[in-house]
Amino acid sequence: MKRYPDMRETELSWTNSLPAHWDERRGKFLFYLKKRPIREEDEVITAFRDGQVTLRTNRRTEGFTNSLKEIGYQGVRKGDLVIHAMDGFAGAIGVSDSDGKCSPVYSCCVGRNGINADFYAYLLRNMAKTGFIESLAKGIRERSTDFRWNDFAELGLPLPPAQEQTRISTTLDRETARIDALVEKKARFIELLKEKRQAVITQAVTNGLAPNVPMKDSGVEWIGAVPEDWSVLALKRLVSTPITDGPHETPTKYDEGVPFVSAEAVRLGKIDFQKIWGHISRADHARYSKKYSPQVGDIYMVKSGATTGVTAIVEDDREFNIWSPLAAIRPNELVEPRFLLAALRSTPFIDGIAINWSYGTQQNIGMKTLSDLPVVLPPIEYQRDILTILDADEARYDRLLNATERSVALLNERRSALIAAAVTGQIDLRDTV
Repeated sequence: MKRYPDMRETELSWTNSLPAHWDERRGKFLFYLKKRPIREEDEVITAFRDGQVTLRTNRRTEGFTNSLKEIGYQGVRKGDLVIHAMDGFAGAIGVSDSDGKCSPVYSCCVGRNGINADFYAYLLRNMAKTGFIESLAKGIRERSTDFRWNDFAELGLPLPPAQEQTRISTTLDRETARIDALVEKKARFIELLKEKRQAVITQAVTNGLAPNVPMKDSGVEWIGAVPEDWSVLALKRLVSTPITDGPHETPTKYDEGVPFVSAEAVRLGKIDFQKIWGHISRADHARYSKKYSPQVGDIYMVKSGATTGVTAIVEDDREFNIWSPLAAIRPNELVEPRFLLAALRSTPFIDGIAINWSYGTQQNIGMKTLSDLPVVLPPIEYQRDILTILDADEARYDRLLNATERSVALLNERRSALIAAAVTGQIDLRDTV
């Protein structure tokens, strides 16, 4: 995209230059704060972190704390620039698409003559995404990320001509919608790939590779029929040591030391060491290793939280340790470790977990319950044949997933870069159609 022909330096703290014909104003000269009484018909409006400001019922109603007395609530009108004081740093800034009411934690801002609220919503969200709003808030109030009206009012902002503000926001609406549609299609493709891979794994580890083999009833309702020469054994009969877990304490976290793995790092059968909880000291590692020390071929299962049942296998001998949300499963000589991993990822086993998990503050499965869950097991030689086929399929699915996820990341990067360049005057959109 072409650049503006004439640029000038600016003293704005978040950018070095602006188009020569753009002016600058503080926020309070572009918008004014509007406090309105609420009406009986007003419903609650929420500013979400993706920039949508809408009636809460348009998105979701769970996960919110509803105020009984609604003290300090104020009216919101369609077209208001709405800023969430405590969540604005994360992008909860946008233009309301509805009339309603909101809590006093929001600033409802009305544009003065010639001000396009959509343009400034894009601008402020870009400032949030780049960390500027967070740094600004912390500079004013230590250990706080609040971004209130008084902060916005004194913030220096660019002022393009009114027609140009509209052209920029209209172009961004169109281009971001196009990118979002592509991302949505790719996200759906990723889900279909995962479903297909899950079906392939389940078919292989519960029915084998050959069609029309003699079958028998497994005796387990959620498993159904299995090949006649296969066994159905409790998981505890396939481990060399009792299933255990990591320490039930929160260690001191360090930037360096021994990697400490928790549930967030367990994904698609592998440990993602880029998403570990943090690092622990060698003294804590030595102490925790008396209970459990990782070994190649060990399998981890998340045993509590939203990802209960998700598994990963230890692929190499790097040094690390695990936290209590993970159950450690060490296969014995009856089962190939990677076959057991596949069996634990199969739909029947996942169904078994869901049937048997319990609820406290969150879903969880106890290690005794886990130990008693049934696993479908073919002879060891056939396990290896199945793994040969699954390995080839897994590599193909990994390539497709990685390529698609990278494509999504690039699209999101392009989206962010386009917005940033447009609202800071680094590209000229005046002639876009």
